Amino acid sequence: MCRAAIESEGNNAKAQAVNDGIVYLMIIPYLLVAAIGYAVYRLYAKKKI
Repeated sequence: MCRAAIESEGNNAKAQAVNDGIVYLMIIPYLLVAAIGYAVYRLYAKKKI
């Protein structure tokens, strides 16, 4: 909704900045889940040996 409002104003630089911010906020949770999953995998693999 915010993206559509910004793009309708014709300010492409501002719209691109908002899109980059949205992508940045979406990536952080995935990285956190991946890091926790990797840590659990390492702990599990260490116990198995």
